[in-house]
Amino acid sequence: MDLNVMEPSTSGSNRVVRANMMEGVGARVIRGPDWKWGKQDGGEGHIGTVRNFESPEEVVVVWDNGTAANYRCAGAYDLRILDSAPTGIKHDGTMCDTCRQQPIFGIRWKCAECTNYDLCSVCYHADKHNLRHRFYRITTPGSERVCMETRRKSKKITVRGIFPGARVIRGVDWQWEDQDGGNGRRGKVTEIQDWSAASPRSAAYVLWDNVAKNLYRVGFEGMSDLKVVTDAKGGTVYRDHLPCLGEQGPGSRSGPGGLTIGDQVNVDLDFEIVQSLQHGHGGWADGMFECLGQTGTVVGIDEDHDIVVSYSSGNRWTFNPAVLTKVSTPSSSNSATSENGTNLGAAGSASAPQFAVGDLVQILSDVDRIKVLQRGHGEWAEAMMPTLGKIGRVQQVYHDNDLKVEVCGTSWTYNPAAVAKVASSDSTTIGNSSGERLSALLKKLFETHVSGDVNEELVKAAANGDSAKVDEILQRSDATINVNGVFAGHTALQAASQNGHVDVIKVLMKYDLDMEIEDKDGDRAVHHAAFGDEPAVIEMLHRGGADLNARNKRRQTPLHIGVNKGHIGVVKALLEIGCHPSLQDSEGDTPLHDAISKKRDDMITLLLEYHADLTITNNNGFNALHHAALRGNPSAMRILLSKVPRQWVIDEKKDDGYTALHLAALNNHVEVAELLVHGTGSDRKANLDIQNVNLQTALHLAVERQHTQIVRLLVREGCNLNVPDKDGDTPLHEALRHHTLSQLRQLQDMQDVGKLLMGLGTPGADKKSSASIACFLAANGADLNIKNKKGQTPLDLCPDPNLCKALAKCHKERLSPGGASNVAIIRNDQEALEECMVCSDLKRDTLFGPCGHIATCSLCSPRVKKCLLCKEHVQSRTKIEECVVCSDKKASVLFKPCSHMCACDGCASLMKKCVQCRASIDKLVPFIVCCGGNPPPAPQPAGIMNNGAKDIQKLQQQLQDIKDQTCCPVCMDRLKNMIFLCGHGTCQMCGDRMAECPICRKQVEKRILLY
Repeated sequence: MDLNVMEPSTSGSNRVVRANMMEGVGARVIRGPDWKWGKQDGGEGHIGTVRNFESPEEVVVVWDNGTAANYRCAGAYDLRILDSAPTGIKHDGTMCDTCRQQPIFGIRWKCAECTNYDLCSVCYHADKHNLRHRFYRITTPGSERVCMETRRKSKKITVRGIFPGARVIRGVDWQWEDQDGGNGRRGKVTEIQDWSAASPRSAAYVLWDNVAKNLYRVGFEGMSDLKVVTDAKGGTVYRDHLPCLGEQGPGSRSGPGGLTIGDQVNVDLDFEIVQSLQHGHGGWADGMFECLGQTGTVVGIDEDHDIVVSYSSGNRWTFNPAVLTKVSTPSSSNSATSENGTNLGAAGSASAPQFAVGDLVQILSDVDRIKVLQRGHGEWAEAMMPTLGKIGRVQQVYHDNDLKVEVCGTSWTYNPAAVAKVASSDSTTIGNSSGERLSALLKKLFETHVSGDVNEELVKAAANGDSAKVDEILQRSDATINVNGVFAGHTALQAASQNGHVDVIKVLMKYDLDMEIEDKDGDRAVHHAAFGDEPAVIEMLHRGGADLNARNKRRQTPLHIGVNKGHIGVVKALLEIGCHPSLQDSEGDTPLHDAISKKRDDMITLLLEYHADLTITNNNGFNALHHAALRGNPSAMRILLSKVPRQWVIDEKKDDGYTALHLAALNNHVEVAELLVHGTGSDRKANLDIQNVNLQTALHLAVERQHTQIVRLLVREGCNLNVPDKDGDTPLHEALRHHTLSQLRQLQDMQDVGKLLMGLGTPGADKKSSASIACFLAANGADLNIKNKKGQTPLDLCPDPNLCKALAKCHKERLSPGGASNVAIIRNDQEALEECMVCSDLKRDTLFGPCGHIATCSLCSPRVKKCLLCKEHVQSRTKIEECVVCSDKKASVLFKPCSHMCACDGCASLMKKCVQCRASIDKLVPFIVCCGGNPPPAPQPAGIMNNGAKDIQKLQQQLQDIKDQTCCPVCMDRLKNMIFLCGHGTCQMCGDRMAECPICRKQVEKRILLY
């Protein structure tokens, strides 16, 4: 059967789509509501491409991880459509009111509350427009509109796959010879693009490790040229708002009795009959008592024709259709019910139940939903886990309608939407004849408290810290008692660990206790102790033999959790005990990465004191320095630079050649850039002229983004202004590319170069003026005649004759090349710094002590009580005389630490000791710096020499050799820190995923981490 037929037309973009198919070949999909195929797709949120349809009921999907398989698209729905734009589906005559895409490709989202307001899928999932507004989903032109619930109430998930930052190799449809450098060679996705104008978002731009780059199909005509090795995040989407592949819409799934999605239904039968009929149809759970007194909405019909009903509490229950009665709704529908019949009941809506003190309520059992609902309503704590699905009593109703509920022997604050009334609102109308039924109902509700489940009793006693009761339970002769028993997904040890009950743990350790049992998230007792900020528990578990480096399903250790939760006590305890400080989670982040993200300087310092490795890179290729630069965290950068083990780490490049300085310049993080440029010592500064894979320096990036403060900083510190990038463009070429005529107007009033340079980077200047930047570069020595690969000089890119004249004037009036980066240029001229700050008539000639500044002439100095430059009290005033050595020039160099100025710059460069006091000279401070300026290239004491170019080249080669020996042979990105029994090794991230050695192909029997 033809699924997508291209009609012959001049546009070549109109498609005829099968009536009962919303998407076709090439659609990008994620797992759907009926998924039962494990992790074939790579996990929840991972993306694949529709390759073809085997039949109207079966579709073939190639996942980004390379797996290909058949899936159901009729009756049962294994897939949801994430993006149908690659198929070419478009809505003619429409435009996205946010990004202005015209027409809208893929799914169209039309606001139900605003006139003529549309969004494309990218903007809809990026939270554009009002999140409280409901939208209609229109999958294909002319298809039925489906009204969605508001995004504010909906859950978002992260999608992963072939997105910018992903590492890829050639895929199943590769037909591009050896563009990638050969089979198995890797590349990095830099951008998602359109393969053709009629097929948006259907291709990926890849930069291969051999520096080749090109565009490859990812969805175009169902093709998959690439296969992901290390996936990347592609943002978040509203999963439940995405249509199912193959499903027509709300009316396509109908069940027995004429029930369809959107119908309102009641359960009118007696409790005993309902319970009996539920056998084989989902069964009966205690939480389903809410259904006996409320009207629900049909939201699904499964493949067994059972009915899925949603209630105002947010719960969904599966029923035998025989127990349901369809409710005939009047034409004036309830204000809390959507047009397609979906109940919107939630806290704050008109239909939300009202609670009073003493009401019996049941806590929701869906842990993911309740975690979302608790945000801003008392928040969520892991210790609340045993209360899920349990019955409690309202103790207090707060002014914002939040509830204090007594449940499981404890009291918690809940969002009213996170609980459901046990008795229906019309229970007061129940007559005496119904008294027995109500009594039986309440008895059934409280059976959970007297269920006789010994595991429940044990875990609750441990959670409450009742060590005596825990001991009493474990001493019983009942064979069903197990110290490692699980209730509500947790063991007694996990419950006690999170709540800090050390006495309970001591009791548990007397028995055959397993400390390494995991909950559904893979968290062990040590993880729970970290969640609960319980360092004493961690120490006790360590003495009991617990693994402090255990990982949960997100590959997080307890140290990761302690850092992310901000528990400094836990972090300190773990490090003191000896846990590994630099293990990586599933994102490749170490605890140091997390501490930088959380801006916890105390934790950063602590981790580095315990030898955390700041050179380890995460999945995106960022080491700790890169991460601090990216996040714009200057305090973290300061700490890292003080602890950096070797100079080369500061200039370490990512895969794309970006160093920490590149990242700071690109993102305009001025303080971070200053720290990198100035460093913590002569051997701890960033190289200003390092180039990335596109041969761009940090100055190129700062000029391109028009970050004037960064430009000023780099030029002042003496970076090379004439480095060409891969296209031969210098920073001056880059500045003039962005020039517009309107930007020149601000230069027309400039009378001289000094005023122009004074304006760059100051609050009053136009921070987006590429013309100002161009003149600034020219005034500081940028070459106006250097040609790029197209044979263009910077002036060729500037057709405006007035700006050309301004550039030529700036270049002509610049100071000597040796002073090009001197701040005297930036602050107009050197004379401005030499004149007295009080009278402005005479030149400065008095040295203030102890600060060492020169601010006034000798006539004005007695009137100055505090230094005009640093505000420090003036304790001594010394007039600067002629050089005591040559007597030809005036003394102009301050010696440190003695603070004498007795020699000119020519004589000072030859001295090792002060001629006035004979103290050793550690540092020479030029006259201009004492006046408040920045230094020109300063003379140094004899014997201090810089390494030559040959020495640098040799060191770089040695560094490369070391990296080649210690680098993982699989990913070639991370350090080798895991060894197999065969003697070969990889990095931990690669080694954890391998069943056999990549070198000798022997089976991996054991993995040994190198500490």
